[in-house]
Amino acid sequence: MAGKIPRNFIDDLLARTDIVDLIDSKIGLKKAGKDYQACCPFHNEKSPSFTVSQDKQFYHCFGCGANGNAISFVMEYEKLEFVDAIEEIASMLNLEVPREQGTNSAPERTAAQKRSDYDLMLHTARFYQHQLKHHSNSAAVIEYVKGRGLSGETVKKFMIGYAPSEWDGLCLQLGRNKEQKEQLVELKLASEKTPGRQFDFFRDRLMFPIRDKRGRVIAFGGRVMQADQGPKYLNSPETRIFHKGFELYGLYEAKQAHKKLDHIMVVEGYMDVVALAEQGIEYAVASLGTATTSEHMHTLFRTTDKVICCYDGDRAGRDAAWRALENALPYLNDGKALQFAFLPDGEDPDSLVQKEGKEQFELRLGQADDFTKVLFNKLSQEVDLTLDSGKAKLLSAALPLIEKIPSEFYQENILEQLGRLIGRTREQLNNRLKTPKQQYSIERKFKITPMRQAIGILIQHPNLAKSVPYLPELAQMNIAGIGLLLRLQEQALEKESITTAQLLEFFRGTEDYEPLIKLATWQHEINEERLETVFKNTFKFIEDQCLNYRLETLLIKDKTQGLSSDERLECHLLMTALKATNS
Repeated sequence: MAGKIPRNFIDDLLARTDIVDLIDSKIGLKKAGKDYQACCPFHNEKSPSFTVSQDKQFYHCFGCGANGNAISFVMEYEKLEFVDAIEEIASMLNLEVPREQGTNSAPERTAAQKRSDYDLMLHTARFYQHQLKHHSNSAAVIEYVKGRGLSGETVKKFMIGYAPSEWDGLCLQLGRNKEQKEQLVELKLASEKTPGRQFDFFRDRLMFPIRDKRGRVIAFGGRVMQADQGPKYLNSPETRIFHKGFELYGLYEAKQAHKKLDHIMVVEGYMDVVALAEQGIEYAVASLGTATTSEHMHTLFRTTDKVICCYDGDRAGRDAAWRALENALPYLNDGKALQFAFLPDGEDPDSLVQKEGKEQFELRLGQADDFTKVLFNKLSQEVDLTLDSGKAKLLSAALPLIEKIPSEFYQENILEQLGRLIGRTREQLNNRLKTPKQQYSIERKFKITPMRQAIGILIQHPNLAKSVPYLPELAQMNIAGIGLLLRLQEQALEKESITTAQLLEFFRGTEDYEPLIKLATWQHEINEERLETVFKNTFKFIEDQCLNYRLETLLIKDKTQGLSSDERLECHLLMTALKATNS
């Protein structure tokens, strides 16, 4: 992992970027005196109140108050984090983002390695696209694609391809030397059961490249074309550039199709997304072989104000809807809407949109249920509201969910509905409600990353310190938060039966104290019996990050300076450990 971006590079990047050209390329600007104007891209308006100053290299909206420099605009308009926004602007200027030299870091080479990963994924996507047209099976594959109602334009837009049926088609094409072969395995494009013998991970499948927010190919989903060919979908395992709980298939394409996404529809499969796009419904996304996660919902509500979850009406679809609803609650601020559309039995968006067409399908979406209806339908099914015990059970189940919602308007609305069901006034129920701002500021302002999750669990449950190995050498790695995690573990191991309060006291007066206070009150909602397993898995993920970082550093040094015998042995041991983890 690389160090911080140097301050002087950020200053130089802003000096090289003309904010007028940048914003004009996104939304179009008109000259207004010495400045430029447009309708604000961050809120709905009929008269332009969004002004861009070329002199100040600054934008400001007199309507909603949005303002900032070029980096701020890219962050908000493209929904990118700070570092991603800098990388996006740098790529426009054909610049490489440097990193400050830290302990054991070789930042510029790490950036090159990152580029190499994305280049390999793009070459793989193009290889699959080529195979779709030129493989000996291409006629049958193209016939299958046409049979699914997909046009050549849609196939091209989503970069759909074909993984050849041969065992090593991709390996032979892109794995021509040792480094390339290792990279194919590391990015899970190839498998290696025995040393030196590789075979393609995807074979004889229709391939759907998965792109990140910046349009880079980071993974693949492969679909069988005959029922007896194995699992219907095969998805890329997680890699250093792909984490399925954070990515949504089709989001990049949806953003390319619309300057502003008024709403986004969440569906279950790749084919649903492309079939809807074929019919002109270009605002669908799909989770990647997993339930819609909290991170997915965070991304969706940063991108749009309205999310419609479209699922099958069967038990599995209802269960998926409930998981999505639970994960969405902390992001339901004022102005955000969450709805659910359930399809007829035996139908999915792919089949239904081809039968009904765009207009009829969108009429269904217009009749989608508000999330409050889904919430009370689910909770009411599990109780008998003719009994006081049932009403009490409904109250105890509903209150923790309502407390997650940051919008006071939504809270009051739901409390009114709950009061009617159990015979209580909203005022009576409001007294039972804990203060949401205090409880859930973490969700909105303190994003829970794997590192923060590990620290949060450990600060709340210090006894888990002994459930994972103490590895002080990891402190040498330039991984954000690793030093704090190790200091917490060290303190917890030194003092038998240490409490959270004692552990917090050790950090009083330091810059880590306030973040630790927040994490100490974080409502992680992990079942007690799963707590140790979740902590171990999170710690293992962080440890692997550190090992990958150290390995990258050694490989870079080997190319530039060469390694000592001890370093070469360490490099070999790291490779072995990481391969064992990924196998």
